Parts: sequence; structure tokens; C-alpha cells
Amino acid sequence: MIKKILLSTLLLILVIGAYLAWAVFGSGTSFAGKKYELYIPTGANFDELLSTLERDHVLKNQTVFKWMAKRMEIPEKLKAGKYEIEQGTSLLQLTRTLHNGRQTPVNMVITKMRTKEDFARFAGKQLECDSSAILSYLYNADSLHKYGLDSNTALTAVIPNTYTMYWNTTAPRLFKRLYGESQKFWTDERKQKASRLGLSETQVYTLASILEEETNKYDEMPTMASVYLNRLKKGMRLSADPTVKYALRNFSIKRITFNHINSSADSPYNTYRHEGLPPGPICIPSQKTIDATLNAAATDYIFFCAKPDFSGYHNFASNEQDHLKNAKAYQQALDSLMIK
Repeated sequence: MIKKILLSTLLLILVIGAYLAWAVFGSGTSFAGKKYELYIPTGANFDELLSTLERDHVLKNQTVFKWMAKRMEIPEKLKAGKYEIEQGTSLLQLTRTLHNGRQTPVNMVITKMRTKEDFARFAGKQLECDSSAILSYLYNADSLHKYGLDSNTALTAVIPNTYTMYWNTTAPRLFKRLYGESQKFWTDERKQKASRLGLSETQVYTLASILEEETNKYDEMPTMASVYLNRLKKGMRLSADPTVKYALRNFSIKRITFNHINSSADSPYNTYRHEGLPPGPICIPSQKTIDATLNAAATDYIFFCAKPDFSGYHNFASNEQDHLKNAKAYQQALDSLMIK
């Protein structure tokens, strides 16, 4: 009789042990798909985490998870962040990940954007800090002052690239990271090229932003850069159409008219009405465009006009007479196209 009781007890222990081993070391997930992205907001507590896991049917056995988590002190030391859980992950793997705060990095791919609002919306969709927090930082004079920037030049700290960071990165940390990377971009060679052009890094970035909006033909950007540089040297206004679009915050305009120029006359970004470069960039230019600006050609051109073949390339001129001929040829080709 005693032997039977002992055998039954042993069998029960083995069964319980096998179940616990399966629950702890086996697949602990129950969600559909290959992976589940768990977001733990800053300040969230353990009960909120459990509610999220239950709501999304993430785990097969939440009771065992809760038991393990408490023994690893996860409730007291819950770390905010984004955690990617793969299908088949065991509860042991999950609790270790949460205990160690091993977040899944976010790859933020920054490309051309026109305004601080655009950038804030973009970053806010990928990070915990929302767009309003990011935008507030980009307009905060005190925050930007330590970087030698202001609300007009804030985006010059943003060099298009892929940035790996954590989801719970704050707006100040985001900007610090971007600024640090921008300083790496501005190598001694690039700084020397800027100096030879008589421009600061911020001014080069601003000029590059105009080129980025003027053309997508990288092979002619150095020539186009020379036009604007020659205008600056001669004290001429840049008269760049993209700056008027930026001043009006209307990027759908196809052709700039006198009405557009006059209605945005008070804006310092209107380079038809104000001399020199605008107070800051009108978009985030690519690294390739910045380098094309730094490698500006040596020309005497002060005008350019779209070619009449509609190739996207431009004809350049060093005097108004030749420029008017180029403009007439383009206008005739445009009129002919409209008739057709």
C-alpha cells in the first residue's frame, strides 16, 4: 500500500515536473503570425503588461509567466521598450529578455523631408515620444542653443541615413544622436571644401536643400550650385523658386508667379525678395546632394532654365541675353506641348 502511494506520488511529481518543463522551456506563444511586437510604455506597470499580453492572446500560459516574472523581479524592475517576440519563444526566453531589458532596435530610415512638422510626424510614428514632443524640442531655443542651432537651422543636424535606436528614445536623446552623427558626417575634408566656398556647414546644408528641390539630376548639381554661389558673390538675390514654395508651405505649386512671390514677400525664406541664403534649409537634402554642393563647379553662370526637351536637365547662361533665349525656347516647347 505504501509502495503504491509512493509510486503514485512520484508519478504525480514527474507529471508536474514534465508539465512545468514543457511550460517553461517549450513554446510559450499563442499568437498568430511569425512574431509579435510588444510595446511597454515608459511608466507602465506589471498589471498593464499582463493586460496587454492577455488582450492580444500572446502567451499559452500566463499564470506560469506571472509566476516566473515575479521570481525574476520583473514587476519591480519593468523596463520600457519594444520587444519583438518570435513564434515559439519559451517563457524562460521571454522573462530573461524582459528582465535584462533586451529591446529590439528600431531602424529609422531618414530620407528627404521638407519641414520640421514632417520630420516630427515621421519620427513620432516610430518612437514612443510623439510628434508634438519632437516638434516642441525642434522649436525650443534653449534646447537647441547648446548645439549652436535655432528653430530655423535645427534640421541641419539631420543627415539622411539609417539610424538604429530604441523605441523609448526621448526627443532630447533623439536629437543628441542625430547631431552626433552629423558631426561625424562633417569630416575635415568636407569642412575644408565648405571653407573654400566661403560657407559654413549650415550654409552648405541650406544651399544643398535648395538644389534638392530644384533638380534630381545629381550630375548637374555642381553646375547648379555654381549659379547660386556666383549670385551670392555678386550680391544678387538667389531667386530660387523652391524657397517661395517653402515660404507659402505649398509644395504642389508647379510654376511660381508674381502673385506667389508677392504673397510671400514678408517671409525671410522668399529669396526673390530677400538677399542671401534663407535662414535655414527648406528640406532635408541627401548626402549626395550635400557633396554635390561642396563640389560646386567653377563657372561664370548666373542663370539656368529647364531644357526644352523636358529631360529634367537645364541650360545655363552667364548673361541675361542668353538666358532669355533659353527661356524662350523652353516656353515655346511648353506652349507646343500644351497645344498637343
